[in-house]
Amino acid sequence: MIKTMSSSKTFQVDQKVVYPSQGVGVIKSIVQKKFKDSKIPYYVIYVEVTDMTIMVPVDKAVGLGIRPTVSRDEANKALESIKDEYEPIPSDWKMRYQMNLDLLKKGSIRDIASIVRSLYHRSKVKELPILERKLYDSALKLLVDEASISLKKSKEEIEQMIFSRLELE
Repeated sequence: MIKTMSSSKTFQVDQKVVYPSQGVGVIKSIVQKKFKDSKIPYYVIYVEVTDMTIMVPVDKAVGLGIRPTVSRDEANKALESIKDEYEPIPSDWKMRYQMNLDLLKKGSIRDIASIVRSLYHRSKVKELPILERKLYDSALKLLVDEASISLKKSKEEIEQMIFSRLELE
């Protein structure tokens, strides 16, 4: 006898979602996979930027930080926050890296904007170590991708908005 795992589906097919460690994707389908004596529902998420399809158990999605893309208003607030005064961050890059990595995993668009802001300004003081540079690039890409979807603007326009706001001092 096969049991079906009961779980409430948070996302719908064709919905755009943010998977903080992977990027912005779209739910292509929800499939059942047999595992031992249970059928487990999975989201099939296509992430265009990496041309990758990811399967995530429905009941683990929220725990992994997967969330719907934000509203137009929330995207605007995140982009505005880039102009905010930034707090000094630890000079120890390992500590800074872990702090920003934890923020990225939380995955809110404001947290992502905060990572971009602080690492951008840090890079003006001293070149970022390779791992931190990759984290900055990932956060910037995620911010650009999500904001362009939410604001219905091109990625180039969003990138220009971000850098013009980062340059304000």
